[in-house]
Amino acid sequence: MGVLEWRGPGGRTRAVKLTGARAAADRLLVTFEGVSTRETAVPLVNGTLWAERARLPDPGPGVSYAFQLTGMRVVDQAGRALGSVADVVFNAGQPLLQLEGGRLLPCQPPFMKHVDADAGVITLELPPGFDEV
Repeated sequence: MGVLEWRGPGGRTRAVKLTGARAAADRLLVTFEGVSTRETAVPLVNGTLWAERARLPDPGPGVSYAFQLTGMRVVDQAGRALGSVADVVFNAGQPLLQLEGGRLLPCQPPFMKHVDADAGVITLELPPGFDEV
């Protein structure tokens, strides 16, 4: 499965070779080469795994990786600016765009109408009354 960079609290990093992965609730349980006991796994808990962009497969037409959305401008269908994406938050219901300042917006159909990666713009159609909440 290849070598990835593990990033943990306090800026710690470590090269790890992924040997397996499976979903577990809201997390991913992974196994690494050379990490076969609970004691050797403890230092790797709650880290994130990073891969070089060049190693990622093309997600396909009309699909983006979450990290590609970070920094994009978000507008409604009338072109009104809603903000810029600071992060993509994954929860049990649906992914959400977290804008700079903390505002959360839906990030899937039928709300997400268009992603123009070249222009760096995401167009959303917000539900009626959404801005009143």
